[in-house]
Parts: sequence; structure tokens; C-alpha cells
Amino acid sequence: MNLSDEEKAIGQDNFRRVTGELISTNPSRRDFLQDVTLAGAVAAGGFGAAYWGYGKKLDDRLRVGVIGTGDEGNVLIGALNPNYIEVKAIADIRPFNQHRAFYGDWSSDGTLKARPGLCKVYGYADRTAAEKEIAVYTDYNELLERDDIEAVIIALPLWMHHPAAIAAMRAGKHVLTEKLMAWDVAQCKEMARVADETELLLATGHQRHYSVLYDNAVDTIRRGLIGDIHSIRAQWHRGNLPGNDSWQPPLPTEMLTPEEISAGERAAKAAGGEEGLRQWRIEHQLVREIAAYKKRIDDPKVKIADKEKLSMRLAQTEKQLDDFRVDAAKYGYEAGTLEGGYHRTALEELIRWRIWNRTGGGLMAELGSHQLDASGIFISSQFEGHVKVNPLSVNAVGGRYIFPHDRDCDDHVYATYEYPGKGYYEDNDPTKAKVADANKKVGVVYSSINGNGFGGYGEVVLGTEGTLILEREKDVMLYAGSKTRTKVTVNDAATALDSYETGGGYTPAAEAVTQEVSRGYQEEIEHWAWCIRNGEPATTLHCHPKVALADAVIALTTNIAIEKQARMEFDPEWFDPASDAVPGGRTPRKAADVKV
Repeated sequence: MNLSDEEKAIGQDNFRRVTGELISTNPSRRDFLQDVTLAGAVAAGGFGAAYWGYGKKLDDRLRVGVIGTGDEGNVLIGALNPNYIEVKAIADIRPFNQHRAFYGDWSSDGTLKARPGLCKVYGYADRTAAEKEIAVYTDYNELLERDDIEAVIIALPLWMHHPAAIAAMRAGKHVLTEKLMAWDVAQCKEMARVADETELLLATGHQRHYSVLYDNAVDTIRRGLIGDIHSIRAQWHRGNLPGNDSWQPPLPTEMLTPEEISAGERAAKAAGGEEGLRQWRIEHQLVREIAAYKKRIDDPKVKIADKEKLSMRLAQTEKQLDDFRVDAAKYGYEAGTLEGGYHRTALEELIRWRIWNRTGGGLMAELGSHQLDASGIFISSQFEGHVKVNPLSVNAVGGRYIFPHDRDCDDHVYATYEYPGKGYYEDNDPTKAKVADANKKVGVVYSSINGNGFGGYGEVVLGTEGTLILEREKDVMLYAGSKTRTKVTVNDAATALDSYETGGGYTPAAEAVTQEVSRGYQEEIEHWAWCIRNGEPATTLHCHPKVALADAVIALTTNIAIEKQARMEFDPEWFDPASDAVPGGRTPRKAADVKV
């Protein structure tokens, strides 16, 4: 990016300016703000390559299969850069997910922006045209048998990360798997060991490692602007409530005619009153949506442009209803009866996998892992070298405070961690692991709740000389000392689109007037592809197995602490892929013994 000296001066002045006073700083890393604000290049092709130092394209694109095309899989599809990735096949057992993989998610304008689909990303006219180049499978093992596929992106439910990644690496494929790395620590270590044995690159999608905003926040800390970190407060609060939960999408039922819908509602109300009618409508939500879409499409008063959008939403909802025919038990999902008598079908476990402990990891795996990862990145920036510093202990509580017995994962989690701070280790070198001053610690307080989304999500980093706030992965604010009126705005795109939660919706706050801030999805995929094509070692990846293992250990140990209602100290051996030590569960196997 070629900026004039005048533009550079303006950019740096914007970075340094504070309401009420001017903080004197060195230029930010790679003149971040000037590149973003003046060149508007965050969303432009090539920015990640220029910033992170990898090639701006691949002359021989990486040939990839996408395994799992649900909510997060479709986000990753939307982040694909055709200059790096050639999608050869997808695999998913749900017709709904296959449909969205090609056409995107038309639930709202925001979801479509986050999940535009393969047709949009690669310029196909429709699914028929796309399928001439992209094969569709229900069984991902058939995808793995293809010799022309070099690598896979895995975005399956958490409990499937390990078996799919092992199968892929045993088939000679490089892997990028969504976070959390795996369902338990033993599985994480086995994945790391097989990756090492096969010499294949295994990356995990903790995208903050490729976020320019977070990287420049780290640069701010390293330059001493906020002094020594002594406390971090992080949260991810959501307004999910019973009957309105993004992790509990509607279940498919058999298709009904409008007459059958009316008859069903009358019968439900006669049997159970208004509550019976409400429950019937919840159960048949998709059927009722389809009827409503058809009615509006037939309405001559509705504009043609709106009818086209409604037609896409209708087609998508009809595919969602087609999931009724999926034999979930065939793919390992199980029916069961929960405490309180709630009965779950195998299909419900598949569709609502995040709310079951057998298939997911709850709030800590889905949300907390991101923010504890970020906290570790911030704290590690105060130490010598590029070693990720791990926590010393955790106290945690949680429970199902507002949701009924229709799930077994917690809906509220509160955790407090102790991390080593600057000066804790001798020579400030964590690799020596010799404690110099045991009082030099950083306290990290984390909460993730449902029922009230006040405050959204983000991190507040408190130092002895300043405060750094990161909000919703789009805004970074720097305050001098504890004066909340003296602020540096690192990202001035105040009207950028609001971020979307993992597994949830994506609601725009306003139209972006400058540029949208990258969350790092595209960059992580580009760099993974570039490292594979250029034969780079695994440690070149920003979130290689040892880094991903650490994030998993923290999240999963927190879940154990909640279950045991006890304080837990982290064993350094838990973070070592070569060690058999784990915080709970079975012992990991040697690489040679890990089979599909």
C-alpha cells in the first residue's frame, strides 16, 4: 500500500490523538491504522498476505474438501479466497446445510453477508453449475478417498472433530478444524501426535491469532502504553431465553397443508389451551414459516425484489424441513431421556448438538475458548520470546439457571483464573519455569451468560498505566490510566457491521461507511494453504497443535472445575502433546495406535 508522507502523518496522528491530551507513542505495528483507515484495505484482497507476510496468492491453488457445512462451516466457506482455495467437494448429512453451502444463508441480510455460499464466492450461476465442479457427499469418508483432494476444512459438531481429523490425516490430507480442537484433552493430544507422525499440517480455527486488531492490541501492550497487566475482565453475554435460543433451532417435522396446520392448531388449543397452542406452534415452526412465505409470494402487493428474497428463504426453509428424513442414528447420534423426563431424539441431538455435553462443550468450548485464548495472547505479550503463557489455576461455577431440563449444558458460567504476570518468572522467561516472585500474577475474570446480552462480548485489559478495551472484535479503545475520557480509538470505523456469534445470528448495527474489520477467518485459511503449498513447518501456523491444545485444556478444565465445584491447578504436563497427563478422562494413545 503506497501512502504519501502526508497520509502517513495523518494516520499516525489519528492513532495518537486522545480527547483532552495527546499520548506520545511510536508508530503502531506496520502503520496499522493508516493502512486500514486511509487505504480501506482490511476487506480487500491481499491485505492479510501483506500484513502477515505470506504470498498474496497461490499459482497452484490448494484443492480442498469441506466437511461440515452448518453455521460455522458456512462462515468458513464465506471466508474462502479463490486465489488460494479450490473447493472440490463438500460433505454434510443434512440437506439444509448442503443447500446453504451453495446458496448461502438467507435468514437475514446479515447472515447472508456472513455466509454467502459457494455460488457467490466462486461465481457459479446456481447449484447445478457448481456441482459440475464440486461433488456433494453425505459420508465424509467418501470425500477422503479422493486423490485430488489435498486438504480438508472440518466444521463438524465438536465430538466429531477428532475422528474426522484422524481419518483425514490417515488419508494423507492436511487439516484445518474448527475450534475447539477436540472434545477432550486426550483427543487433542492424539490429533497433535498423528499430525507430527504424518508430517501433515493441522491448524485449529482460533481466528484471533490472525486478527489485525488483536495483533495491534498486543503491539500496544508490548510498547508499554498500558504498563504492566494485572487484571483482565472478559465476557460473552447473550439474550437467549427459553423459546428464543440460537443454539436451539427449530426441529423439522412432516410437511403439512394449510388446512392441516389450522386443524392441528385447533386440536392443540382444545387439548391444552393457549399453552398447548404455543407448544404446537413451536413444534411446527418451520411448517408455519413455509406457509407464510408462500402466502406473501402470492400477494400481488409484495414487490418483485422482495418476492425474490422470499423465494430464497422459502427454498431454504423447505430444505430445513427435509432434515426430517435424516437418519441421525446412522451417523452416531443418540436418543436419550434427561433429568426431568425430557426426551431427546437422535435428530435433535444432531441439530442442537451445542446444548448436549455428549456432542458439545458448552459455553466454555464455544465462546469462552475464544476469549481465554485472547487473554493468554495479551498476557504472553509481556514475556520474552513468543511463548504462550498458560494459566496457573481456575475457580469456576456454572449451571442451568434459566433454561428448563431440555438440555444438559450450562447456560451460565463464571470463572476466575490466575496467570503468571510480568516478573513472575526468573528473567521474565517462562521457558525456565523458575518462579522469581509468586505474587506477580494476573487475574482473569470471565463470564458467559444467557438471558441478557447487556455488554455483548469483549475484553478489558487493565494495566498499571492504562486500559485497553476490545469490543465485539471490531473496536479497540485505549485509555490513559483509569481516565475513561482520555481515549485513543485504534479502529475508527465506528459504524462497522456488528459481529456475529458462533452458532448464532449476525445482525447489522448499521451499514459500514468505511470498511468491515476482518475477524481473521480469511487470513487463517489463506496462511494455512500457503504453508501447505510451500512446505512450511507446522510451527509456522499461528494456531498449530500445541497452541490449540492449550486453548482446549483451559476450556475443558474449566468445565471439570464447574462439575467438581473445586479449584483446580493447571499441570504444565497437560499442555504438552508428548505427555500422557490429562485433567480428566482417558489417557491418550501413541500416534501409531490412533486409528480411524
